Amino acid sequence: MLEHLELFFKSIFIDNMVFAVFLGMCSYLAVSKKVSTAVGLGAAVIFVLAVTVPLNWLLDQYLLQDGALAWLGPEYADYNLSFLSFIMFIATIATMVQLVEIVVEKFSPALYNSLGIFLPLIAVNCAILGGSLFMQAREIPSLGLALNYGISSGIGWFLAILAIAAIREKIRYSNVPPPLRGLGITFIITGLMGIGFQSFGGMLTGDNEPPEGTDNTTVEKSKEEKEINEEIDSDDKAVSYNEVLNK
Repeated sequence: MLEHLELFFKSIFIDNMVFAVFLGMCSYLAVSKKVSTAVGLGAAVIFVLAVTVPLNWLLDQYLLQDGALAWLGPEYADYNLSFLSFIMFIATIATMVQLVEIVVEKFSPALYNSLGIFLPLIAVNCAILGGSLFMQAREIPSLGLALNYGISSGIGWFLAILAIAAIREKIRYSNVPPPLRGLGITFIITGLMGIGFQSFGGMLTGDNEPPEGTDNTTVEKSKEEKEINEEIDSDDKAVSYNEVLNK
């Protein structure tokens, strides 16, 4: 349970797709002029990430990894289809985006028209593909954690675009210096928000207990070595200080 909570909060605040790795910036800047459109696109991104990341995890575990085809028989254990990762991931994402586009057009034509070209462009949104690639690179061990990572990454992107949309609606009536109006002030606000989100990194500092399975004697030896090094450093400083005084 703790592992799920840590991944959830870390994906939203610390490893936020927008503020930590600057993915999905095109739609983040283009569709953040109104809160209503930002909410619609953010919800679509959450849905697509929540579906595609677990699906791509299954593809990676049982089809793409080196030796993933061993479940078909020992003669397939040496196959490595990892070179198909990009194609398979993008195919999954495009399928889900097409489904979202059909649903939005059917039940919310106004939102469909306001999102315009950026709704189908979710298929090539680097934040969506980045979620699956980060899942693969970080070697997330279970389907439940992959689902957690997809949902939390989507929520992080949703909060980012919702926050900047709300600020841009208010700042429209503010006295912004002419050279900074438009994208200039938006980039400045985005940078400040990124600094604020990174400050949440202190939430996951952990404790001072050694990891489970660590030999206590090894920990004690490392502490003793650290104390000895500190004493040597203090002695060296004292000697150099006395030499300066004698001179």
